[in-house]
Amino acid sequence: MKQHIIFIAFVLIFLGGCGKKDASTEVEGEVKTEQAEEHGEEAPQTIASLTEEQMKAVGITLGKIEMKELTSTIKANGALRVPNNNKATVTSMYGGIIKTLNVQIGDFVRKGQVIASISNPEYIQLQEQYLTVKSRIAFAEQEYRRQKELFDNDAGAKKNLQSSDAELKTLKTQRSSLQRQLQIMGINPANISNGNLRSGLVITSPISGTISTISAQIGSYVDISSPVAEIIDNGSLHLDLQVFEKDLPKMRVGQIVHFKLTNNPETEYDAKIYSIGSSFENDSKTISVHCSVTGNKSGLIDGMNITGIVSLDKSTTPAVPNEAIVEADSKYYIFIKTNKKAEEHHEEEGEHLNEKKIPEKEEKMTNFEKIEVVKGSSDMGYTAITTVNEISANAEVVIKGAFFVNAKLSNSGEHEH
Repeated sequence: MKQHIIFIAFVLIFLGGCGKKDASTEVEGEVKTEQAEEHGEEAPQTIASLTEEQMKAVGITLGKIEMKELTSTIKANGALRVPNNNKATVTSMYGGIIKTLNVQIGDFVRKGQVIASISNPEYIQLQEQYLTVKSRIAFAEQEYRRQKELFDNDAGAKKNLQSSDAELKTLKTQRSSLQRQLQIMGINPANISNGNLRSGLVITSPISGTISTISAQIGSYVDISSPVAEIIDNGSLHLDLQVFEKDLPKMRVGQIVHFKLTNNPETEYDAKIYSIGSSFENDSKTISVHCSVTGNKSGLIDGMNITGIVSLDKSTTPAVPNEAIVEADSKYYIFIKTNKKAEEHHEEEGEHLNEKKIPEKEEKMTNFEKIEVVKGSSDMGYTAITTVNEISANAEVVIKGAFFVNAKLSNSGEHEH
């Protein structure tokens, strides 16, 4: 009986020891699991907290996501062009030596304005021929009248009358030809006399426009094959956009194009589509879309390369100001005011759980949550957005100062680690 009691007591002691060991093991396992969770990878911080003073300092402004009528766009490259019928090469119809040049590159000239003067002794010979023909016509007319009078009185042969008539007609033809040549040269035949023969001619502008090139100089010889200058009428400047095949169905006559110069993107210009090409440009697989430049044309020159934005159909969509969107890790975000709080982090290892903290002075904080969005078209300072996750329709969005909120969030993330 005594031995039986001792056996039971031993069993109870053994079971109690095992229970303590199992409990200890279980507690240690829980502690290790918690420590593993604490030391594992933390989710990226999405809540930024700012004080009222910080918000005032950087000028943070809140607003709502608005419904805006934005225009979707297509981006295309192109160049400025002047039609060939608004360009002119200034040449001389007759060869000669340049005596004066009255223009410089960049000068504006009007149609008929004198560009240069040339000289050649051969011009005198042409005027001499004209005066000679005029004198011969006067004599031929007298001879014709004499022969006709003789013929009418049966005193002259018909053959002589016909000969004098042919001679008169030939001389009149020569006179008409010489008159036309002199007019082309800029000489008025009525002003030609024996004491007023000109050895010089003037070259005039065939169109109104700006002098773009001067090819001659004083003393050089020019003729119809050697240009003196080139003139461009930039007032008829138009824009040729190169649009890819996939975007062609979206093009319409009358659409507005906003464009900037590739080498000077500070100024924006406007144009309107008036014609769409029907064939590909070389091997580029692009089609020319022709646009007339409207409004300001100052500083625009034939041949300049441009980058254009074609405005397509308008649509009403949720949108925020452009500066409300920030970019991070190739994604786009906005910040909305939230009641959520940033995650609280555990004390560093080695600190006692029962250690009392010194209370800090509490400041009124405003929390902002980082929300991922997908950007749409931009127009008039607003950008269409689609939120990845649904948010409240009354959410207050940081419409000004989002960059600083994002910087605060990034700094908070760095300190946490």
